[in-house]
Amino acid sequence: MAETGARLPRVAWLVPIVAMLAAMTLLVHDPVPLRVARNAVFDQFQRWYPRPYLAPSVRIVDIDEESLRRFGQWPWSRAQVARLLDAAQQLEPASVSLDIMFPEPEGQTRADTGGNASDDPDQSLAQALRSGRVALGVALTGPRLGGDAAQAAGGTLLSKAGFIAVGGEPTRSVPAFSSSVSNLRDLQLAAAGQGAMTFMPDVDGVVRRVPLLFSLQGRPVPSLTAEALRLAAGADAYVVHSAADAGGVVDLRIGGHRIDTDQTGALWMHFARPQAERYLPAWQLLEGRVPPASLKGRLVLIGTSAQGLLDLRFSPLGGVIPGVEVHAQALEQIVSGQQLRRPGWVPATEAIVALLGCIAVGIVAMRARPGRSSLLFLGLVGAIGLGAWTSFRFERLLLDPGAPVLAMALVFAPTMLMRHRWAERRQRWMQTTFSRYVSPNLIDYLVANPQALELGGRRQRCSFVFTDLQGFTARMESMDPAVAVSVLNTYLDRMIAIAFKHDGTLDRIVGDAVAIMFSAPVPQADHEARALRCALEMQAFAREHVDVLGRQGIAFCDTRIGVHSGEVTVGNFGGATLFDYRALGDPVNTAARLEGANKFLGTSLCVSEETLRGCPGAVTRPIGRLRLAGRSSYLRVHEALAADGGSVEADLDYAHAFALMRDGSDEALAAFEVLATSRPEDRLVALHVNRLRAGSRDDAIDLLAK
Repeated sequence: MAETGARLPRVAWLVPIVAMLAAMTLLVHDPVPLRVARNAVFDQFQRWYPRPYLAPSVRIVDIDEESLRRFGQWPWSRAQVARLLDAAQQLEPASVSLDIMFPEPEGQTRADTGGNASDDPDQSLAQALRSGRVALGVALTGPRLGGDAAQAAGGTLLSKAGFIAVGGEPTRSVPAFSSSVSNLRDLQLAAAGQGAMTFMPDVDGVVRRVPLLFSLQGRPVPSLTAEALRLAAGADAYVVHSAADAGGVVDLRIGGHRIDTDQTGALWMHFARPQAERYLPAWQLLEGRVPPASLKGRLVLIGTSAQGLLDLRFSPLGGVIPGVEVHAQALEQIVSGQQLRRPGWVPATEAIVALLGCIAVGIVAMRARPGRSSLLFLGLVGAIGLGAWTSFRFERLLLDPGAPVLAMALVFAPTMLMRHRWAERRQRWMQTTFSRYVSPNLIDYLVANPQALELGGRRQRCSFVFTDLQGFTARMESMDPAVAVSVLNTYLDRMIAIAFKHDGTLDRIVGDAVAIMFSAPVPQADHEARALRCALEMQAFAREHVDVLGRQGIAFCDTRIGVHSGEVTVGNFGGATLFDYRALGDPVNTAARLEGANKFLGTSLCVSEETLRGCPGAVTRPIGRLRLAGRSSYLRVHEALAADGGSVEADLDYAHAFALMRDGSDEALAAFEVLATSRPEDRLVALHVNRLRAGSRDDAIDLLAK
């Protein structure tokens, strides 16, 4: 991975893109672990907020352990069941459904039926079935078959209700079976309805959905839950609304009830906690110990809670409940309007949320700081989780927060890992590379704030300090080489140390010349003032160094300094083999020309007015308007005396004389001649005197040589 920019290279975007594609593929295939995780979330929602138990519109006549103790072990005689059914019918229920099957003839009578030995128990039960709205339970079994075998297997179940299909064909998407275990034909004919007692538990054995519709060899078959509701509503047929092109069931209408289902025609269960008043022991009904209004107008289910009969199911709330209670709770939530919904559009919506979340997380993880990226990720996770919980709690809508969160995590984790590894490599690279030409304290800053450094070419306003030793090349020829090298190294070491002290960047060293850059690579708001302070301290050291070497008998050279500011292109140059971080542009050349201009002006430190704009309080004296070699325009230049209100006082006499010259006054020459008399060593004053004597009338100075 190339490390030549503050931003990640474009190829790095493949990481979040590939991760997003993998995440969305996973969501589309919906593997078993993902479904298990979704079910675990839905179960937790139900534990936090079980369905409130309202007035008991549904009652279970329970063949419990006490009933078995009082009236004998199961199976009871059909005549005994008929007595139980007659006792229930006398209390005027809306419908009665038996979560019991009678597939074979009883074959004998029992003395405990209370009837004559000649009575036929099956006919007694049939007579009881004819006396009211009673539904029998059936079991659907076997794999899907085809041809003649299919017709034979499904031929024993008599249909008791009609079906009206709206939209597509509903049997294409509902659970399909090839055969059934049905009741005796006489019982089927006597009953008002028949419904499948079959449940479809999830892979962990928990019942979370109750199918309302099945397919038996292509014929629709209702569930016992649906039949109980149909008989209570007095409806003759079911209206099944399905999406076209095998899109699945949308909803099921039973009388005045519209039931939202999943595409398989199943009702999502919202379980209430166990309630004693939901149950009515069968022995109390048989012995006439129940209030007359206890079953009136209610949907009654006859089943068993006895553990020995093995009709027990796992509940999302934990523990086991009787199978008949699953039917009862399904009817409760339909009748009370507490239906839990997960319409067909929900998975598509979850996929869209996951996609948008992946895009947002991927972009922010690639562009923002890790802390902000993590906050966004956690914020989205919290928002999705809160939205799913709120929808469940207040809208009874099942939204899966796990799928979008998992998808976003699959994008966020590898992207942040990639960025972390890239940042570590880039940090090591910066330390190694920039330690060669950046001050140590600046290295520390870049390590702590890598986002402040942008490698690669960019436009930046910077300030430059150029220094050179006047006549040093010729001086070296007369010096001992070892002494010359030692003296020059000491000089350069101190000059660079001063630059680093002011957080300057070493641009280059060419022989005895030094170029210092400010405001790159890290922008500095006060780069002009830094450059001027650095130049003045360099000037002070250079003069002191000349004096020190002079006292040692070593003749050294004066230092000339030029300072200028402007917009340049800064960046890495030289390619992967050799890094050279520098600035390119006219301001760089101008600063170098100002350093050279000192030789003609008689000064040692020239600073442009461009730099002085950022140096409030600097003490200078104007030199004039210079037209440097190869330039058509003039540049205002000053000689720096002190920076930021230094101790040097302004030269008022010089300023007065310069103002006269700048304004083209005839008195300018006389004013400068007076200064030259009192300051014979001031070479800048001597320059202006000579210019004025030669006929110059203003402060414009042409320097034709570099």
